[in-house]
Amino acid sequence: MTQPSFVLVRPQMGENIGAAARAMWNFGLDRMSIVAPRDGWPNQKAVAMASGAGRLLDEAQLSESTAEALGETHFVFATTARSRDLTKDVYAPEAAMQEAAKRIAGGERVAVLFGPERAGLENDDIARANAIISVPVNPEFPSLNLAQCVLLTAYEWRRATADVTNVETALAGTEMASGIEIEKLAEHYEDRLETAGFFFPPEKAEGMKTVLRNLWSRMPLTRADVQMLHGVLRQMVRWKERGE
Repeated sequence: MTQPSFVLVRPQMGENIGAAARAMWNFGLDRMSIVAPRDGWPNQKAVAMASGAGRLLDEAQLSESTAEALGETHFVFATTARSRDLTKDVYAPEAAMQEAAKRIAGGERVAVLFGPERAGLENDDIARANAIISVPVNPEFPSLNLAQCVLLTAYEWRRATADVTNVETALAGTEMASGIEIEKLAEHYEDRLETAGFFFPPEKAEGMKTVLRNLWSRMPLTRADVQMLHGVLRQMVRWKERGE
């Protein structure tokens, strides 16, 4: 087992089961267990809502009780937003999925319990868990839709186990400008601005050129940007010459 099992406990609406399957598959998870679904199983509304993730529903493990669904599991997280009279470690979703990844890498089977839409997990379900996942939601409106909670947890699993790039620049068919290209752009502008009398008075010219070169160095210019800026300056010069 290389991923956690997501266990939907007594889900009430087929649409939410299907949406949960779709959310799981968005982030590469496909081990779903369903405990005593209210409207029976299989459920056509779940299939319709799952869209391209119908395979998860076909392969979902159906159980009559939470205890049965967790029979082969070593470590269990229970998702709940309410305070309980049970002493357990409480994890934020990010930390929970990091812990899940560590345990799975060590050979353990991990499951995450998600409660029914109306009231969430009952204490009897949570008592079977080793730890709680608590999402830092608005305390005045803490209820998450089942599929939303599944999606959030699945996203954190993906972040904990995949090579995620936090910031990336989409270059749209170009590449970053080289140092020599930036240097030639700076020289082009200095030359034309010199001709236009921009660097005035003379005693401040060197300082103004330094500030201008610092401006170019701070800008993350692509080769396309550099070509466009050269073109802008050339066109302005042509326009001035035609006017003269």
